Amino acid sequence: MAAELVAVALHDAVQPQVVATVLFVSAACTVALAALLAVLRLRPPWWCACPVCEAYLTASWAGEFDNLCDWYAHLLRASPAQTVHVHVLRNVLTANPATVDHILRGRFDNYPKGAPFSAILADFLGRGIFNVDGDAWLFQRKLAAAELASPALRAFAVRVVASELRSRLIPLLHSASREGKGKSKGKVLDLQDVFRRFAFDCICKISFGLDPGCLELSLPVSSFENAFDMASTLSARRATVPLQVIWKLKRFFNLGDERKLRNSVRLVDRLAEEVIRQRRKLGGAASGSDLLSRFMGSIDDDKYLRDIVVSFMLAGRDTVASALTAFFLLISDHPEVAAAIRDEVVRVAGDEDHRLTASTFNKLKDMHYVHAALYESMRLFPPVQFDSKFAAGDDKLPDGTAVAKGTRVTYHAYAMGRMESVWGPDCGEFRPERWLQDGRFVPESPYRYPVFQGGARVCVGKEMALMEMKAVIVAVVRSFDVEAIERSSRRPKFAPGLTATFAGGLPVRVRRRARVSGHAQPANLTQGE
Repeated sequence: MAAELVAVALHDAVQPQVVATVLFVSAACTVALAALLAVLRLRPPWWCACPVCEAYLTASWAGEFDNLCDWYAHLLRASPAQTVHVHVLRNVLTANPATVDHILRGRFDNYPKGAPFSAILADFLGRGIFNVDGDAWLFQRKLAAAELASPALRAFAVRVVASELRSRLIPLLHSASREGKGKSKGKVLDLQDVFRRFAFDCICKISFGLDPGCLELSLPVSSFENAFDMASTLSARRATVPLQVIWKLKRFFNLGDERKLRNSVRLVDRLAEEVIRQRRKLGGAASGSDLLSRFMGSIDDDKYLRDIVVSFMLAGRDTVASALTAFFLLISDHPEVAAAIRDEVVRVAGDEDHRLTASTFNKLKDMHYVHAALYESMRLFPPVQFDSKFAAGDDKLPDGTAVAKGTRVTYHAYAMGRMESVWGPDCGEFRPERWLQDGRFVPESPYRYPVFQGGARVCVGKEMALMEMKAVIVAVVRSFDVEAIERSSRRPKFAPGLTATFAGGLPVRVRRRARVSGHAQPANLTQGE
Protein backbone atom coordinates (compact mmCIF):
# COMPACT_ATOMS: atom_id res chain seq x y z
CA MET A 1 0.00 0.00 0.00
CA ALA A 2 2.78 2.39 0.91
CA ALA A 3 4.58 1.61 -2.36
CA GLU A 4 1.44 2.44 -4.34
CA LEU A 5 1.08 5.77 -2.55
CA VAL A 6 4.73 6.62 -3.34
CA ALA A 7 4.21 5.74 -7.01
CA VAL A 8 1.11 7.94 -7.25
CA ALA A 9 2.93 10.81 -5.58
CA LEU A 10 5.87 10.51 -8.00
CA HIS A 11 3.51 10.38 -10.99
CA ASP A 12 1.70 13.50 -9.81
CA ALA A 13 5.03 15.31 -9.30
CA VAL A 14 6.56 14.35 -12.67
CA GLN A 15 3.50 14.92 -14.87
CA PRO A 16 3.48 18.75 -14.53
CA GLN A 17 7.22 18.82 -15.39
CA VAL A 18 6.63 16.82 -18.57
CA VAL A 19 3.76 19.08 -19.60
CA ALA A 20 5.87 22.17 -18.89
CA THR A 21 8.74 20.80 -20.96
CA VAL A 22 6.47 20.05 -23.91
CA LEU A 23 4.95 23.53 -23.73
CA PHE A 24 8.40 25.13 -23.52
CA VAL A 25 9.73 23.22 -26.56
CA SER A 26 6.60 24.08 -28.56
CA ALA A 27 6.93 27.75 -27.67
CA ALA A 28 10.63 27.76 -28.58
CA CYS A 29 9.92 26.19 -31.98
CA THR A 30 7.18 28.73 -32.63
CA VAL A 31 9.49 31.63 -31.77
CA ALA A 32 12.25 30.18 -33.97
CA LEU A 33 9.86 29.77 -36.89
CA ALA A 34 8.56 33.31 -36.46
CA ALA A 35 12.11 34.64 -36.36
CA LEU A 36 13.01 32.73 -39.52
CA LEU A 37 9.97 34.09 -41.36
CA ALA A 38 10.85 37.60 -40.21
CA VAL A 39 14.41 37.20 -41.46
CA LEU A 40 13.17 35.98 -44.84
CA ARG A 41 10.78 38.94 -45.12
CA LEU A 42 13.49 41.44 -44.22
CA ARG A 43 16.02 39.89 -46.60
CA PRO A 44 19.22 39.79 -44.49
CA PRO A 45 22.52 41.36 -45.63
CA TRP A 46 23.71 38.17 -47.30
CA TRP A 47 20.58 37.98 -49.47
CA CYS A 48 20.97 38.97 -53.11
CA ALA A 49 18.61 38.62 -56.05
CA CYS A 50 21.20 39.38 -58.77
CA PRO A 51 21.40 36.80 -61.61
CA VAL A 52 24.75 35.41 -60.41
CA CYS A 53 23.58 34.83 -56.83
CA GLU A 54 20.24 33.46 -57.94
CA ALA A 55 21.96 30.99 -60.27
CA TYR A 56 24.30 29.95 -57.43
CA LEU A 57 21.56 29.48 -54.84
CA THR A 58 19.24 27.58 -57.18
CA ALA A 59 22.09 25.67 -58.91
CA SER A 60 20.51 26.62 -62.23
CA TRP A 61 24.05 26.96 -63.65
CA ALA A 62 24.18 23.12 -63.67
CA GLY A 63 21.77 23.09 -66.60
CA GLU A 64 24.51 24.43 -68.86
CA PHE A 65 27.79 23.55 -67.13
CA ASP A 66 29.11 20.23 -65.80
CA ASN A 67 31.24 21.87 -63.11
CA LEU A 68 31.01 24.93 -60.88
CA CYS A 69 34.53 25.90 -61.97
CA ASP A 70 33.41 26.00 -65.62
CA TRP A 71 30.51 28.30 -64.73
CA TYR A 72 32.89 30.59 -62.83
CA ALA A 73 35.24 30.60 -65.84
CA HIS A 74 32.29 31.58 -68.06
CA LEU A 75 31.36 34.48 -65.74
CA LEU A 76 34.95 35.71 -65.54
CA ARG A 77 35.38 35.64 -69.32
CA ALA A 78 32.22 37.70 -69.69
CA SER A 79 33.32 40.30 -67.13
CA PRO A 80 35.17 43.35 -68.56
CA ALA A 81 37.24 43.49 -65.34
CA GLN A 82 37.72 39.69 -65.29
CA THR A 83 36.31 39.87 -61.76
CA VAL A 84 32.87 38.89 -60.40
CA HIS A 85 31.20 39.17 -57.00
CA VAL A 86 29.12 36.32 -55.57
CA HIS A 87 27.36 38.36 -52.90
CA VAL A 88 25.70 35.48 -51.07
CA LEU A 89 29.16 34.04 -50.37
CA ARG A 90 30.76 37.45 -49.73
CA ASN A 91 33.25 36.26 -52.31
CA VAL A 92 35.06 38.27 -55.01
CA LEU A 93 36.52 36.01 -57.73
CA THR A 94 39.14 37.14 -60.21
CA ALA A 95 41.06 35.90 -63.23
CA ASN A 96 42.87 39.20 -63.75
CA PRO A 97 46.69 38.84 -63.54
CA ALA A 98 47.09 42.40 -62.21
CA THR A 99 44.66 41.62 -59.41
CA VAL A 100 46.42 38.34 -58.60
CA ASP A 101 49.70 40.29 -58.37
CA HIS A 102 47.97 42.76 -56.05
CA ILE A 103 46.70 39.99 -53.76
CA LEU A 104 49.79 37.79 -53.63
CA ARG A 105 52.50 40.45 -53.72
CA GLY A 106 51.43 44.13 -53.72
CA ARG A 107 49.05 43.94 -50.72
CA PHE A 108 50.16 40.58 -49.32
CA ASP A 109 49.72 41.74 -45.71
CA ASN A 110 46.08 42.67 -46.37
CA TYR A 111 45.20 39.24 -47.78
CA PRO A 112 46.04 36.50 -45.27
CA LYS A 113 44.29 33.16 -45.21
CA GLY A 114 42.16 34.66 -42.47
CA ALA A 115 40.19 33.28 -39.55
CA PRO A 116 37.10 32.32 -41.63
CA PHE A 117 39.20 30.18 -43.97
CA SER A 118 41.09 28.60 -41.06
CA ALA A 119 37.80 27.72 -39.37
CA ILE A 120 36.54 25.93 -42.49
CA LEU A 121 39.61 23.66 -42.66
CA ALA A 122 40.49 23.55 -38.96
CA ASP A 123 39.15 20.05 -38.26
CA PHE A 124 41.10 18.58 -41.20
CA LEU A 125 44.29 20.66 -41.51
CA GLY A 126 44.48 22.16 -38.02
CA ARG A 127 47.52 24.44 -37.71
CA GLY A 128 49.30 23.05 -40.76
CA ILE A 129 51.12 25.39 -43.16
CA PHE A 130 48.16 25.70 -45.56
CA ASN A 131 45.81 26.89 -42.82
CA VAL A 132 47.77 29.43 -40.79
CA ASP A 133 49.17 32.95 -41.08
CA GLY A 134 51.78 35.01 -39.28
CA ASP A 135 54.49 33.45 -37.14
CA ALA A 136 53.07 29.90 -37.34
CA TRP A 137 53.14 30.00 -41.15
CA LEU A 138 56.60 31.61 -41.26
CA PHE A 139 58.07 29.03 -38.85
CA GLN A 140 56.81 26.06 -40.88
CA ARG A 141 57.77 27.63 -44.18
CA LYS A 142 61.34 28.43 -43.12
CA LEU A 143 61.90 24.95 -41.74
CA ALA A 144 60.43 23.23 -44.81
CA ALA A 145 62.26 25.51 -47.27
CA ALA A 146 65.63 24.90 -45.58
CA GLU A 147 65.16 21.13 -45.67
CA LEU A 148 63.82 21.01 -49.23
CA ALA A 149 66.81 23.05 -50.44
CA SER A 150 69.21 20.53 -48.93
CA PRO A 151 71.24 18.65 -51.59
CA ALA A 152 71.08 15.54 -49.39
CA LEU A 153 67.25 15.56 -49.30
CA ARG A 154 67.05 16.21 -53.04
CA ALA A 155 69.34 13.28 -53.75
CA PHE A 156 67.29 11.14 -51.36
CA ALA A 157 64.08 12.17 -53.15
CA VAL A 158 65.55 11.12 -56.51
CA ARG A 159 66.41 7.69 -55.08
CA VAL A 160 62.91 7.30 -53.63
CA VAL A 161 61.16 8.23 -56.89
CA ALA A 162 63.48 5.97 -58.89
CA SER A 163 62.82 3.08 -56.53
CA GLU A 164 59.05 3.57 -56.59
CA LEU A 165 59.05 3.69 -60.38
CA ARG A 166 61.28 0.65 -60.72
CA SER A 167 59.69 -1.58 -58.11
CA ARG A 168 56.02 -0.54 -58.14
CA LEU A 169 54.61 1.74 -60.84
CA ILE A 170 56.31 0.35 -63.96
CA PRO A 171 55.77 -3.32 -63.00
CA LEU A 172 52.10 -2.54 -62.32
CA LEU A 173 51.64 -1.00 -65.77
CA HIS A 174 53.64 -3.81 -67.37
CA SER A 175 51.40 -6.38 -65.68
CA ALA A 176 48.25 -4.57 -66.82
CA SER A 177 49.53 -4.44 -70.40
CA ARG A 178 50.30 -8.18 -70.37
CA GLU A 179 46.90 -9.10 -68.92
CA GLY A 180 45.23 -7.10 -71.68
CA LYS A 181 47.32 -8.62 -74.46
CA GLY A 182 45.28 -10.56 -76.98
CA LYS A 183 41.97 -9.52 -75.44
CA SER A 184 39.41 -7.44 -77.30
CA LYS A 185 39.07 -5.07 -74.39
CA GLY A 186 42.04 -5.60 -72.11
CA LYS A 187 42.45 -4.81 -68.42
CA VAL A 188 41.23 -1.40 -67.27
CA LEU A 189 43.12 0.53 -64.59
CA ASP A 190 41.99 3.60 -62.67
CA LEU A 191 45.06 5.72 -63.34
CA GLN A 192 43.97 8.39 -60.85
CA ASP A 193 43.97 5.79 -58.08
CA VAL A 194 47.32 4.40 -59.27
CA PHE A 195 48.93 7.85 -59.14
CA ARG A 196 47.47 8.59 -55.72
CA ARG A 197 49.00 5.43 -54.31
CA PHE A 198 52.32 6.13 -56.02
CA ALA A 199 52.42 9.72 -54.71
CA PHE A 200 51.39 8.58 -51.21
CA ASP A 201 54.26 6.10 -51.07
CA CYS A 202 56.71 8.76 -52.28
CA ILE A 203 55.60 11.44 -49.82
CA CYS A 204 55.70 9.01 -46.89
CA LYS A 205 59.28 8.03 -47.71
CA ILE A 206 60.55 11.52 -48.56
CA SER A 207 58.76 13.54 -45.87
CA PHE A 208 58.47 10.98 -43.06
CA GLY A 209 61.26 8.50 -43.79
CA LEU A 210 58.72 5.65 -43.71
CA ASP A 211 57.36 3.07 -46.12
CA PRO A 212 53.55 2.92 -45.73
CA GLY A 213 53.89 -0.86 -45.68
CA CYS A 214 55.62 -0.67 -42.29
CA LEU A 215 52.80 1.21 -40.58
CA GLU A 216 50.99 -0.85 -37.93
CA LEU A 217 47.39 0.08 -38.74
CA SER A 218 44.13 -1.54 -37.69
CA LEU A 219 42.72 -1.16 -41.21
CA PRO A 220 44.23 -1.36 -44.72
CA VAL A 221 46.10 1.77 -45.85
CA SER A 222 43.43 2.23 -48.54
CA SER A 223 40.80 2.78 -45.82
CA PHE A 224 42.81 5.66 -44.41
CA GLU A 225 43.39 7.10 -47.88
CA ASN A 226 39.63 6.97 -48.50
CA ALA A 227 39.06 8.77 -45.22
CA PHE A 228 41.59 11.40 -46.28
CA ASP A 229 39.69 11.93 -49.56
CA MET A 230 36.37 12.17 -47.73
CA ALA A 231 37.76 14.71 -45.25
CA SER A 232 39.07 16.82 -48.14
CA THR A 233 35.74 16.69 -49.98
CA LEU A 234 33.58 17.54 -46.96
CA SER A 235 35.92 20.31 -45.76
CA ALA A 236 35.76 21.92 -49.21
CA ARG A 237 31.96 21.65 -49.18
CA ARG A 238 31.81 23.87 -46.08
CA ALA A 239 33.07 26.80 -48.15
CA THR A 240 30.14 26.52 -50.58
CA VAL A 241 27.46 27.09 -47.92
CA PRO A 242 26.04 30.67 -48.06
CA LEU A 243 25.50 30.77 -44.29
CA GLN A 244 28.52 29.41 -42.39
CA VAL A 245 26.35 29.02 -39.29
CA ILE A 246 24.62 26.09 -41.05
CA TRP A 247 27.64 23.80 -41.11
CA LYS A 248 28.66 25.01 -37.65
CA LEU A 249 25.28 23.98 -36.24
CA LYS A 250 25.48 20.62 -37.99
CA ARG A 251 28.94 20.20 -36.54
CA PHE A 252 27.70 21.06 -33.04
CA PHE A 253 24.88 18.51 -33.26
CA ASN A 254 27.04 16.01 -35.20
CA LEU A 255 24.64 15.71 -38.12
CA GLY A 256 24.87 14.80 -41.83
CA ASP A 257 28.11 15.72 -43.59
CA GLU A 258 29.62 16.95 -40.34
CA ARG A 259 29.19 13.51 -38.77
CA LYS A 260 30.91 11.96 -41.81
CA LEU A 261 33.69 14.55 -41.61
CA ARG A 262 34.26 13.86 -37.92
CA ASN A 263 34.50 10.12 -38.55
CA SER A 264 36.89 10.63 -41.48
CA VAL A 265 39.11 12.99 -39.49
CA ARG A 266 39.33 10.39 -36.72
CA LEU A 267 40.82 7.92 -39.20
CA VAL A 268 43.18 10.59 -40.58
CA ASP A 269 44.27 11.30 -37.00
CA ARG A 270 45.04 7.62 -36.42
CA LEU A 271 47.12 7.51 -39.60
CA ALA A 272 49.09 10.63 -38.61
CA GLU A 273 49.57 9.34 -35.05
CA GLU A 274 50.98 6.07 -36.39
CA VAL A 275 53.38 7.97 -38.67
CA ILE A 276 54.64 10.00 -35.70
CA ARG A 277 54.89 6.89 -33.49
CA GLN A 278 56.90 4.98 -36.07
CA ARG A 279 59.19 7.94 -36.65
CA ARG A 280 59.87 8.11 -32.90
CA LYS A 281 60.37 4.34 -32.80
CA LEU A 282 63.12 4.74 -35.39
CA GLY A 283 64.81 7.44 -33.34
CA GLY A 284 62.85 10.58 -34.16
CA ALA A 285 64.78 13.78 -34.76
CA ALA A 286 68.10 12.17 -33.93
CA SER A 287 67.98 9.51 -36.63
CA GLY A 288 66.27 10.90 -39.71
CA SER A 289 67.06 13.39 -42.45
CA ASP A 290 63.40 13.58 -43.53
CA LEU A 291 61.14 16.61 -43.06
CA LEU A 292 59.19 15.17 -40.14
CA SER A 293 62.36 14.46 -38.17
CA ARG A 294 63.42 18.06 -38.70
CA PHE A 295 60.12 19.32 -37.29
CA MET A 296 60.25 16.86 -34.39
CA GLY A 297 63.52 18.45 -33.35
CA SER A 298 61.74 21.78 -32.86
CA ILE A 299 58.20 20.78 -31.82
CA ASP A 300 57.15 18.81 -28.75
CA ASP A 301 53.41 18.85 -29.44
CA ASP A 302 51.92 15.78 -31.09
CA LYS A 303 48.76 17.61 -32.14
CA TYR A 304 50.86 20.21 -33.97
CA LEU A 305 52.98 17.46 -35.54
CA ARG A 306 49.75 15.73 -36.64
CA ASP A 307 48.68 18.91 -38.47
CA ILE A 308 52.05 19.13 -40.22
CA VAL A 309 51.89 15.46 -41.28
CA VAL A 310 48.41 15.92 -42.79
CA SER A 311 49.52 19.05 -44.67
CA PHE A 312 52.49 17.19 -46.16
CA MET A 313 50.17 14.38 -47.26
CA LEU A 314 47.80 16.83 -48.94
CA ALA A 315 50.64 18.59 -50.76
CA GLY A 316 52.67 15.54 -51.72
CA ARG A 317 49.90 13.10 -52.59
CA ASP A 318 46.85 14.95 -53.86
CA THR A 319 48.44 17.69 -55.96
CA VAL A 320 50.98 15.42 -57.68
CA ALA A 321 48.37 12.75 -58.41
CA SER A 322 45.94 15.38 -59.75
CA ALA A 323 48.52 16.87 -62.11
CA LEU A 324 49.66 13.47 -63.43
CA THR A 325 46.08 12.25 -63.95
CA ALA A 326 45.19 15.33 -65.99
CA PHE A 327 48.43 15.04 -67.97
CA PHE A 328 47.74 11.49 -69.11
CA LEU A 329 44.12 12.32 -69.93
CA LEU A 330 45.41 15.06 -72.24
CA ILE A 331 48.10 12.78 -73.71
CA SER A 332 45.40 10.22 -74.53
CA ASP A 333 43.64 12.90 -76.60
CA HIS A 334 46.91 14.18 -78.10
CA PRO A 335 49.17 11.28 -79.16
CA GLU A 336 51.33 13.70 -81.15
CA VAL A 337 52.50 15.23 -77.84
CA ALA A 338 53.47 11.78 -76.53
CA ALA A 339 55.46 11.20 -79.74
CA ALA A 340 57.29 14.52 -79.31
CA ILE A 341 58.13 13.61 -75.70
CA ARG A 342 59.63 10.27 -76.81
CA ASP A 343 61.72 12.01 -79.44
CA GLU A 344 63.10 14.45 -76.87
CA VAL A 345 63.86 11.73 -74.33
CA VAL A 346 65.85 9.76 -76.92
CA ARG A 347 67.64 12.92 -78.06
CA VAL A 348 68.59 14.06 -74.55
CA ALA A 349 69.01 10.81 -72.61
CA GLY A 350 69.56 8.17 -75.28
CA ASP A 351 67.56 4.97 -75.69
CA GLU A 352 69.76 2.27 -74.21
CA ASP A 353 67.27 -0.42 -73.22
CA HIS A 354 64.93 2.32 -71.95
CA ARG A 355 66.98 2.72 -68.79
CA LEU A 356 66.26 5.77 -66.63
CA THR A 357 69.40 6.12 -64.54
CA ALA A 358 70.63 8.69 -62.01
CA SER A 359 72.28 10.39 -64.96
CA THR A 360 68.91 10.58 -66.72
CA PHE A 361 67.37 12.23 -63.66
CA ASN A 362 70.03 14.91 -63.96
CA LYS A 363 69.04 15.35 -67.62
CA LEU A 364 65.38 15.97 -66.79
CA LYS A 365 66.17 19.67 -66.57
CA ASP A 366 67.31 19.57 -70.22
CA MET A 367 64.00 18.10 -71.42
CA HIS A 368 62.36 21.40 -72.29
CA TYR A 369 59.45 19.90 -74.22
CA VAL A 370 58.56 17.58 -71.32
CA HIS A 371 58.64 20.59 -69.01
CA ALA A 372 56.49 22.62 -71.41
CA ALA A 373 53.94 19.81 -71.80
CA LEU A 374 53.59 19.47 -68.02
CA TYR A 375 53.17 23.23 -67.55
CA GLU A 376 50.63 23.35 -70.37
CA SER A 377 48.68 20.52 -68.77
CA MET A 378 48.59 22.35 -65.42
CA ARG A 379 47.53 25.55 -67.18
CA LEU A 380 44.35 23.79 -68.29
CA PHE A 381 43.98 21.56 -65.23
CA PRO A 382 45.68 23.13 -62.20
CA PRO A 383 45.81 20.73 -59.25
CA VAL A 384 44.42 23.50 -57.02
CA GLN A 385 41.76 25.21 -59.09
CA PHE A 386 41.41 28.30 -56.92
CA ASP A 387 42.83 29.83 -53.76
CA SER A 388 41.14 32.21 -51.34
CA LYS A 389 42.27 34.93 -48.96
CA PHE A 390 40.24 37.15 -46.61
CA ALA A 391 40.69 40.93 -46.70
CA ALA A 392 42.08 42.19 -43.40
CA GLY A 393 40.98 45.74 -44.30
CA ASP A 394 39.04 47.70 -46.91
CA ASP A 395 40.76 47.82 -50.28
CA LYS A 396 40.27 48.58 -53.96
CA LEU A 397 41.54 46.09 -56.56
CA PRO A 398 43.44 47.25 -59.67
CA ASP A 399 40.33 46.59 -61.78
CA GLY A 400 38.36 49.05 -59.62
CA THR A 401 36.44 46.49 -57.53
CA ALA A 402 35.85 47.67 -53.96
CA VAL A 403 36.65 45.06 -51.32
CA ALA A 404 35.24 45.44 -47.82
CA LYS A 405 37.03 44.13 -44.75
CA GLY A 406 36.25 40.44 -44.20
CA THR A 407 35.45 39.74 -47.85
CA ARG A 408 36.73 36.48 -49.28
CA VAL A 409 38.89 37.18 -52.36
CA THR A 410 39.63 34.25 -54.67
CA TYR A 411 41.95 34.02 -57.64
CA HIS A 412 40.77 31.28 -59.98
CA ALA A 413 43.70 29.50 -61.66
CA TYR A 414 41.38 27.14 -63.58
CA ALA A 415 39.51 30.08 -65.13
CA MET A 416 42.75 31.98 -65.84
CA GLY A 417 43.95 29.11 -68.03
CA ARG A 418 40.84 29.58 -70.17
CA MET A 419 40.97 33.37 -70.62
CA GLU A 420 41.61 34.68 -74.13
CA SER A 421 42.74 37.95 -72.58
CA VAL A 422 45.53 36.06 -70.79
CA TRP A 423 46.49 33.25 -73.21
CA GLY A 424 45.11 34.31 -76.59
CA PRO A 425 42.39 32.88 -78.84
CA ASP A 426 43.79 29.33 -78.60
CA CYS A 427 43.61 29.32 -74.80
CA GLY A 428 41.42 26.21 -74.83
CA GLU A 429 43.94 24.18 -76.83
CA PHE A 430 46.59 21.89 -75.37
CA ARG A 431 49.70 23.31 -77.06
CA PRO A 432 53.03 22.82 -75.23
CA GLU A 433 54.81 24.90 -77.90
CA ARG A 434 53.40 28.08 -76.36
CA TRP A 435 56.00 27.69 -73.60
CA LEU A 436 58.99 27.28 -75.94
CA GLN A 437 61.26 29.82 -77.60
CA ASP A 438 63.95 28.39 -79.87
CA GLY A 439 63.32 24.99 -78.29
CA ARG A 440 63.85 26.20 -74.73
CA PHE A 441 61.27 26.51 -71.97
CA VAL A 442 60.42 30.11 -71.04
CA PRO A 443 58.35 30.57 -67.84
CA GLU A 444 55.47 33.00 -67.44
CA SER A 445 54.79 35.41 -64.59
CA PRO A 446 53.43 33.54 -61.55
CA TYR A 447 50.60 36.07 -61.45
CA ARG A 448 49.55 35.06 -64.94
CA TYR A 449 50.15 31.39 -64.15
CA PRO A 450 49.50 31.04 -60.38
CA VAL A 451 49.56 27.24 -60.33
CA PHE A 452 52.34 27.32 -57.71
CA GLN A 453 51.00 30.54 -56.14
CA GLY A 454 53.34 33.54 -56.16
CA GLY A 455 55.00 36.08 -53.92
CA ALA A 456 55.78 35.11 -50.33
CA ARG A 457 53.56 32.02 -50.42
CA VAL A 458 55.02 30.45 -53.57
CA CYS A 459 55.12 26.65 -53.24
CA VAL A 460 58.27 25.53 -51.39
CA GLY A 461 58.01 22.00 -52.80
CA LYS A 462 57.72 23.11 -56.42
CA GLU A 463 61.06 21.78 -57.70
CA MET A 464 60.71 18.42 -55.98
CA ALA A 465 57.18 17.98 -57.30
CA LEU A 466 58.30 18.84 -60.85
CA MET A 467 61.13 16.31 -60.61
CA GLU A 468 58.75 13.58 -59.47
CA MET A 469 56.14 14.31 -62.14
CA LYS A 470 58.65 14.60 -64.99
CA ALA A 471 60.30 11.33 -63.97
CA VAL A 472 56.92 9.58 -64.09
CA ILE A 473 56.08 11.12 -67.48
CA VAL A 474 59.39 10.08 -69.03
CA ALA A 475 59.26 6.55 -67.61
CA VAL A 476 55.64 5.88 -68.60
CA VAL A 477 55.39 7.68 -71.95
CA ARG A 478 58.55 6.12 -73.37
CA SER A 479 57.38 2.57 -72.62
CA PHE A 480 53.57 2.59 -72.79
CA ASP A 481 50.61 3.89 -74.73
CA VAL A 482 47.84 5.01 -72.39
CA GLU A 483 44.28 5.18 -73.70
CA ALA A 484 41.54 6.82 -71.62
CA ILE A 485 38.24 4.92 -71.62
CA GLU A 486 35.06 6.97 -72.04
CA ARG A 487 36.82 10.11 -70.79
CA SER A 488 37.82 13.25 -72.65
CA SER A 489 39.88 16.26 -71.64
CA ARG A 490 37.38 18.39 -73.57
CA ARG A 491 34.53 17.75 -71.14
CA PRO A 492 35.85 16.63 -67.75
CA LYS A 493 33.68 16.07 -64.70
CA PHE A 494 35.20 16.97 -61.34
CA ALA A 495 34.43 15.74 -57.85
CA PRO A 496 34.38 18.34 -55.03
CA GLY A 497 37.55 18.58 -52.96
CA LEU A 498 40.51 20.74 -51.98
CA THR A 499 42.37 19.54 -55.08
CA ALA A 500 41.09 18.81 -58.58
CA THR A 501 39.81 15.24 -58.73
CA PHE A 502 38.10 13.59 -61.68
CA ALA A 503 34.71 12.14 -60.75
CA GLY A 504 34.80 8.39 -61.30
CA GLY A 505 38.59 8.35 -61.66
CA LEU A 506 40.46 7.91 -64.93
CA PRO A 507 39.88 4.42 -66.39
CA VAL A 508 42.57 3.56 -68.94
CA ARG A 509 43.99 0.68 -70.94
CA VAL A 510 47.75 0.39 -71.06
CA ARG A 511 49.71 -1.11 -73.94
CA ARG A 512 53.44 -1.74 -73.97
CA ARG A 513 55.04 -0.02 -76.91
CA ALA A 514 56.92 -1.96 -79.59
CA ARG A 515 60.32 -0.62 -80.60
CA VAL A 516 61.73 -0.46 -84.09
CA SER A 517 64.08 -3.33 -83.31
CA GLY A 518 62.35 -5.84 -81.09
CA HIS A 519 60.02 -4.89 -78.28
CA ALA A 520 60.26 -2.11 -75.78
CA GLN A 521 61.04 -3.30 -72.29
CA PRO A 522 59.54 -1.54 -69.29
CA ALA A 523 61.67 1.39 -68.17
CA ASN A 524 64.37 -0.08 -65.94
CA LEU A 525 65.26 2.51 -63.34
CA THR A 526 68.55 2.21 -61.55
CA GLN A 527 70.03 4.49 -58.96
CA GLY A 528 73.40 4.67 -60.63
CA GLU A 529 75.14 4.16 -63.93
